[in-house]
Amino acid sequence: MTDLTPGPLPEQSDEPDTDKKLNTWFSGRVVRKDLTIKLKGSNNVPVYVLEYLLGSNCATDDESLIEEGVIKVKRILADNYVRPDEAELIKSRIRETGYYTVIDKITVRLNEKRDVYEAEFSSLGIKEIEIEPETIRRYEKLLGGGIWCIVKMEYMSEGSRSPFVIASLKPIQIPNMDINELIDRRKYFTKDEWIDILLRTVGMEPDTLDYTVKWHLLLRLVPLVENNYNLCELGPRSTGKSHVYKEISPNSILISGGQTTVANLFYNLSLRQVGLVGLWDVVAFDEVAGIRFKDKDGIQILKDYMASGSFARGKDQINANASIVFVGNVNESIQSLLKTAHLFAPFPDAMNNDSAFFDRIHYYLPGWEVPKFRPEHFTMRYGFIVDYLAEYLREMRKRSFSDTIFKYFRFGSNLNQRDTIAIKKTCSGLLKLIYPDDSATKEDVREILEYALVGRRRVKEQLKKIGGIEFYDVNFSYFDNEEGTEHFVTVPESGGSKLIPEGMTKPGQIYSVSRNEEGKIGVYKFELQVIPGSGKYEKSGLGSNMKAKESVQTAFNYFKANAKSVSQSISTKERDYQLHVQDLMGVGISEELALPAFISLCSGALGKPVHESIVILGTFTIGGSVSIIDNLSDLLQIALDAGAKKVLIPISSAGKISVVPPDLFSKFQISFYEDPVDAVYKSIVLS
Repeated sequence: MTDLTPGPLPEQSDEPDTDKKLNTWFSGRVVRKDLTIKLKGSNNVPVYVLEYLLGSNCATDDESLIEEGVIKVKRILADNYVRPDEAELIKSRIRETGYYTVIDKITVRLNEKRDVYEAEFSSLGIKEIEIEPETIRRYEKLLGGGIWCIVKMEYMSEGSRSPFVIASLKPIQIPNMDINELIDRRKYFTKDEWIDILLRTVGMEPDTLDYTVKWHLLLRLVPLVENNYNLCELGPRSTGKSHVYKEISPNSILISGGQTTVANLFYNLSLRQVGLVGLWDVVAFDEVAGIRFKDKDGIQILKDYMASGSFARGKDQINANASIVFVGNVNESIQSLLKTAHLFAPFPDAMNNDSAFFDRIHYYLPGWEVPKFRPEHFTMRYGFIVDYLAEYLREMRKRSFSDTIFKYFRFGSNLNQRDTIAIKKTCSGLLKLIYPDDSATKEDVREILEYALVGRRRVKEQLKKIGGIEFYDVNFSYFDNEEGTEHFVTVPESGGSKLIPEGMTKPGQIYSVSRNEEGKIGVYKFELQVIPGSGKYEKSGLGSNMKAKESVQTAFNYFKANAKSVSQSISTKERDYQLHVQDLMGVGISEELALPAFISLCSGALGKPVHESIVILGTFTIGGSVSIIDNLSDLLQIALDAGAKKVLIPISSAGKISVVPPDLFSKFQISFYEDPVDAVYKSIVLS
């Protein structure tokens, strides 16, 4: 498997050969990114607005011309960009001169009562400005969230609802983009050079980033280049999760706060207008914890759209191509989150209770592997004008590169249809970004395939925690068509999260897996302290759960009555036993604790440990009757995830084995027990 683990940082290049090549082959299509940073600091406009102006005036490597261009751009921004605190001054200029050109974000709505379209200027603060229907037909995005434009305004004090008149309007974007030019000239750059150019285009300096991080930042662009791509990225703050969708492309929209309506997102029945998914290439939800729909069926419609790219409103079935992106923050360590919950936990409860919703996500990008950005992470070198890249990405949405995988590889048996679709989409998107000229070699495709498999497996690993046995098939692999060999991929963060350690444990230390009263399955650790005394029995870690306390008390009583059946050497009256139970997954204490507690007491009393990596399943009643296990598959899956290699199962539940997937059952050494005393003999190392 390709090594994607962080390695040493490469040395900074003294001679920016890539910059020279970029200016040679893409003259007029590139800009020096330090200029963007310089202007961005004092102007609250998206990067693509700044670089549209810089590209028109500074697309050269001639320092004197760059200096002149920057001065011109500063003058344009000073004179025409509308700052909210200067809105009244600009309105006055329009009135006094009769006309004026402004740069502002324009949003349009249909006033159905007057049967006219009316524009609202974001910073200028004026509303109800009539706009020609022809302009709306040409630029439909004005209706869905608004777009930045250069607008020539006129002033007419009579005969109009508003004295302000739109004389002409032009969205801020490159007027034409020859996609074949970019594809044809890709061959003049190596893979690493091209990746670095893409990263510099979005403002990052690749020389300061680990190899894995570069791939994560590229993956953020896939929703812009691939239709109906569903991406989730959760991680720490200040890692730029929403930057691409807010600043880089005029074809994406970021829903801040996460609150929206079905009418806004999908279709307004009263106006018979399609919502954001029909107007934008990407709809991104910022801060997933705040996602709220005012409509009860909002999440269900979103789930259906993520699965099929279509949704039903009224009598109509409507198709759209927008990708859906979820970004948000994780406020605790990943290892802690993996032990106590799952990686989708920051989502709202309405989504967390529906595993099928998360199954629609094609890739889970591990935001915790992206560093918090510092000044040195931002590039001062050349990259494409972001709008040039954005138009390329939009054009490439019409093409698919997913078939490239099957020239060299085929999928393993654990991938279902949704997994296959997800992997193909990720691979197609990355191939479009890095190898648009279809120049990828077998090893290039392998690298992308493995990266795609890891991101989708991360989704399935979490679904397994949420939905249990339904999602047990997570051992993703692919076959090499030429060699016939099977290759497996692993998820990096899963390796260190085993709850049950390898090696021999202390006497009295037991691990059990069982379901609590709420139906949640947990892993429980039993630890016993045996000291000289008079036969006292104490328990801790059970909180206020009376049924759990009764279960442990059953174990104490059974131990006192049957200890001699285990061994004559056990003393029940001359020693004190202090038993502590720990809920390792934080799901709440179980009531099925009698058997593991009894084995813990026997193990501690004998001073002999249980077998390595063994888990105890089952419990018994006060009379010693062993209960039948109804959910064996789910318990075994959790035991496997926790690190168990051996499992103790009641013989009365042997009939349940037929419903356990063979791949899962084969992972364990299985021992059956008839009664609690037999369970002690089967679990403790007696020799």
